[in-house]
Amino acid sequence: MPKVNVYNILGEQVEQIELKDDVFGVEINEHALYEVVKNQLANKRQGTQSAKTRAEVRGGGRKPWRQKGTGRARQGSIRAPHWVGGGVTFAPKPRDYSYKVPKKVKRLAMKSALSSKVLNEEIIILDKLSLDEPKTKEMAKILSNIKAGKKALIVMDEKDMNIIKSARNIPNVQVTYVNTLNVYDILHFDSFIITKDAVRKVEEVYA
Repeated sequence: MPKVNVYNILGEQVEQIELKDDVFGVEINEHALYEVVKNQLANKRQGTQSAKTRAEVRGGGRKPWRQKGTGRARQGSIRAPHWVGGGVTFAPKPRDYSYKVPKKVKRLAMKSALSSKVLNEEIIILDKLSLDEPKTKEMAKILSNIKAGKKALIVMDEKDMNIIKSARNIPNVQVTYVNTLNVYDILHFDSFIITKDAVRKVEEVYA
């Protein structure tokens, strides 16, 4: 079982805990990570791009000149794709890019992402994280104390509006919860900051 230090908000080590091997110590499956990240990014796509085909652009109903005898190339419409103002060949249309990934692959990817944070020493476990009132300055001080990276993901076991409001004005800092945790966010951020209670909840869900 991997052993990780637990810190307080002052950046002082208070204890050391063991993490479950089957959640934080699995062999990293890069293909599962790739499939799940690709899926998440595809599902985020709006798919609202659209352009008009030659059938949809205005004009072009009349043949611009007769078929033969002019010396020019034959043309049937001034709205053909090679004309200025013509329709687009194979024009993109609104579509849904989302698709599903098997649950087992998602689960494996999540465990691989969590294990990679432990392996790369990018996980910071706090004994608790709470503020009496929303204070961006206080949150910035905590992140400095624990030596968080430039991009930090804070994982809580339950909603805390004081923490959310304190962190939302700090660039590249995001607050999430165990039930909304996803692979892309874990890999995207340099520092994975998680409370001790949230660690136990993650182990409970994914063990």
